Amino acid sequence: MVKHLFKLIWNKKKQNFLLITEMLVSFIVIFSVFSLLVYFYQNYKKPIGFQYENVWAIRFNQPDNIKSKDSLTLFYAGISNLLHSMPQIKHTSFTGANYPFATSTHNNNVTYHKNSIISNFYTVQDDYANALNLKLIEGRWFNKSDEVNKDKPVVINEKLKEKLFKNESPVGKILGEAPNTMRITGVATNFKDKGDYHALSEGIFVRMDTTTYNFISTILINVQPTADAAFESRLFKSLSNAIGSSIEVRHLTGERKSINKITLVPMMILFIVAGFLIINVALGLFGVLWYNISKRKSEIGLRRAVGASGNSISKQLVGEALVLATISLVVGSFFAVQFPLMNVFDLAASTYLIALALAIFFIYLLVIVCALYPAKQAAAIFPANALHED
Repeated sequence: MVKHLFKLIWNKKKQNFLLITEMLVSFIVIFSVFSLLVYFYQNYKKPIGFQYENVWAIRFNQPDNIKSKDSLTLFYAGISNLLHSMPQIKHTSFTGANYPFATSTHNNNVTYHKNSIISNFYTVQDDYANALNLKLIEGRWFNKSDEVNKDKPVVINEKLKEKLFKNESPVGKILGEAPNTMRITGVATNFKDKGDYHALSEGIFVRMDTTTYNFISTILINVQPTADAAFESRLFKSLSNAIGSSIEVRHLTGERKSINKITLVPMMILFIVAGFLIINVALGLFGVLWYNISKRKSEIGLRRAVGASGNSISKQLVGEALVLATISLVVGSFFAVQFPLMNVFDLAASTYLIALALAIFFIYLLVIVCALYPAKQAAAIFPANALHED
């Protein structure tokens, strides 16, 4: 039966070539869509790694009239004292523009012996972990006692530990080269600071000091659940007077929604393109099958006259459509399997393999749905009517 179907398709290869090409292009696009979907879903399943509810980010510009490092130290200490005097605030930490869910990034090389990894850098204060409820799996968070060490205290995340140290404990190890060496005091859990759908990335938390003042532009505050708009208004006025420049208060819950929308834009574009292609293939397949029925009424009537059942006629037409789909899927799968083999876009092989299986299933399902009604119409052709029209 299968051999017979291939022979029928081969005899009409010119007519079927366009439909096979449409299916092939649709398969590639659908494979891309499912790859992105699987990638986002796998990232979404991983825990976010920190607490963002009731955390506000206050953006500000450093005062132009404060230039020396001693003056900046007093300036930041004054702001910290002001914030700690407010009972609605539980924890505060100065940090850079790359606070959680911000679009800004700050990355650089991290070296350990001969290994070098690009990592995100976060300039933070001692209370940063409490402000975001970051958990440590090894060692401790840095504190004032680390000021006496010549090596800058840092905390790395699990992802960076895996890349640089494998199964070795990194606590106490020295990163970088003199005079810019850093000593690891602890290892924090991974956290998705770029949104729910963003992949986990390497991160290193650097303790804020006079050498990192130029990177400071944000204050993270963890507020009581009872903090309302009235408190936000008082906070805004107090900080505006203290800083001497305009500030902006952002809630991390709102920032999370915004960055998630930005991440999903490519997916929406791919969905629109894929939707047009799917409709095009569905209409093309439906039209070809319908046209074949009208052209092959005498053939179908003759088969019915010699004893073929309506069910066998339906199976033949659906089978022809499935064979056309199989040809396009074989060619498309050849190109799709190159993605995990060549590690394209540095995604896990499982992402591509799951997407490949979903794309194959989707194309077969689409073909069956489009072929069922024309096949049912063909099965309803009676021998007398077909031969009379011929």
